[in-house]
Amino acid sequence: MNRLADATSPYLLQHADNPVDWWPWCAEAFAEAKRRDVPVLISVGYAACHWCHVMAHESFENEQVGALVNDDFVAIKVDREERPDVDAVYMTATQAMTGQGGWPMTVFATPDGTPFFCGTYFPRANFIRLLQSVATAWRDQREAVLRQGAAVVEAIGGAQAVGGPTAPLTAELLDSAADQLSREYDATNGGFGGAPKFPPHMNLLFLLRHHQRTGSPRSLEIARHTAEAMARGGIHDQLAGGFARYSVDAHWTVPHFEKMLYDNALLLRCYAQLWRLTGDRMARRVARDTARFLADELHRPGEGFASALDADTEGVEGLTYAWTPAQLVEALGEEDGRWAADLFEVTEEGTFEHGTSVLRLARDVDDVDPAIRARWRDVVGRLLVARDTRPQPTRDDKVVAAWNGLAITAIAEFLRVAALYASPDDEDANLMEGVTIVADGAMRDAAEHLAAVHIVDGRLRRASRDKVVGEPAGVLEDYGCVAEAFCAMHQLTGEGRWLELAGGLLDVALARFAAPDGGFYDTADDAEQLVARPADPTDNATPSGRSAIVAALVAYAALTGESRYREAAEAALATVAPIVARHARFTGYAATVGEALLSGPYEIAVATDDAVGDPLVAAAVRHAPPGAVVVAGRPDQPGVPLLADRPLVDGRPTAYVCRGFVCQRPVTSVDDLVAQLG
Repeated sequence: MNRLADATSPYLLQHADNPVDWWPWCAEAFAEAKRRDVPVLISVGYAACHWCHVMAHESFENEQVGALVNDDFVAIKVDREERPDVDAVYMTATQAMTGQGGWPMTVFATPDGTPFFCGTYFPRANFIRLLQSVATAWRDQREAVLRQGAAVVEAIGGAQAVGGPTAPLTAELLDSAADQLSREYDATNGGFGGAPKFPPHMNLLFLLRHHQRTGSPRSLEIARHTAEAMARGGIHDQLAGGFARYSVDAHWTVPHFEKMLYDNALLLRCYAQLWRLTGDRMARRVARDTARFLADELHRPGEGFASALDADTEGVEGLTYAWTPAQLVEALGEEDGRWAADLFEVTEEGTFEHGTSVLRLARDVDDVDPAIRARWRDVVGRLLVARDTRPQPTRDDKVVAAWNGLAITAIAEFLRVAALYASPDDEDANLMEGVTIVADGAMRDAAEHLAAVHIVDGRLRRASRDKVVGEPAGVLEDYGCVAEAFCAMHQLTGEGRWLELAGGLLDVALARFAAPDGGFYDTADDAEQLVARPADPTDNATPSGRSAIVAALVAYAALTGESRYREAAEAALATVAPIVARHARFTGYAATVGEALLSGPYEIAVATDDAVGDPLVAAAVRHAPPGAVVVAGRPDQPGVPLLADRPLVDGRPTAYVCRGFVCQRPVTSVDDLVAQLG
């Protein structure tokens, strides 16, 4: 009996018709394994995962495999995006046993959840032999199996432990982290490391803030070059905007085609901040198109943002996105087709599979003759129309709290930068205005959905779908990312309720997730007890829960003036500082928040009747130091602590700048405000 038909997870629903008698993750499944005295097969993946689909087609849809699993195991299917706590524990076990990890993740465990054999993808023949071998070992070598499980649990308990060394995250340490990134930087292709190459969004955010603090041209150059290399590469959708999960090569040419909400949210922040700091036209274009992708492709009206677009279309990677020269000619005509093939490096040999190519920009299209830009825009529009007639990848429609938080924060930052540079004289001013309107609506939709649906009895739930919230409890990254998003909404809208919501989530985090050393666990103290309580301090595809909660604590403390939240942030960041010193590439968000703390962060309040168009507001946004909070509105606006007791001076709009709870004199001119922020 397959029990997945009523699941809210699209990934579980993909397996609802398998011949495997799947259970969702639940206590009843483990009780059934204990009753039958059989081991548990735990299969972990996610809806947009290519190799998860492959293993599903090869094995889990196969009657022989189904019979073997059903006879000798209790099978549990887990969506890693819905249950990151379960995924974290068993991924640590998999890495401890095999030296690597990934999805699909295949774990064999005792009826109490203790893992004793772990792996990832197995071809069908290998998987059949593995099932037979594990079943035999469970029957005939039980004692050895249990010893192996105990050793694994001991290993993952140590890997997830709290209570390690602590140290202040100083300027010297952050400078050292920037130097470490500089040494590991790929000066030819941008980014860090070789194939596969992932967009280093959190490291770029750190480097941009490091450049602001120190004036380092090297940090800015690494960020700028990497941003342009990704924007020109096949990892960036040259037609519709948005970025794929990673590049299978070292030079960003061929992507793994899934598009994740979290990547695009974090990359939107990178390009928006690069645009803010430099005025770069490339950064402006990519920020705009990434915001448009989020609003058009991932936003679910009346809800939040969907999790991902699938890597496959009808079981084929790249079917939607790859082109041949002949297909370009068919869509554009002979002359424009040849021109597009040259611009997008589409060759007869192909850069992908079967003579097809992934579109990438061979030349600059931003700082060129307006006629060339006009031709490029026309070609992109016609190619997109042609591509829309192709089969399209499916969408994972579940709304994940943490990732929606990242998207809300990113769009809020983008909107402020877009307002800063808005000009009716721009050739694409109408396009930018349209994008800001739809992005603003999508952002507000998502924030309202999180507040109304995901917060249940004061606690945060991890995921929802079709406006129905799931049972899995929110983990630390959910509390951190959503609280930071609510702080961003407070700054953008001047509405006090967002700050109140952020404070409620942070109070729960401090009460339920805090560790004795000042750090945090990833699960609450009253959450389901797994074989280990995860507490991973490193930033990977998304900010760690610890980095996320610190970012929210820092912003909230600056917005409210309540020092205990800042003290909690400093104590938590001190538990990550020793890791920043050794592994800068895997602590990018922690270092980003460290720059904010080192900066102050500045608290900038503008008392004005025009919170959007006042030149003082524009100057505050344009020159805001790393991590600064900016609030604008009428004096003594209810629910806005930074505007309390801050009147207009001589009836003129007035800026108030504080840093580290020490305030400077009120100013009414842009020049004086810029001087205070310099």
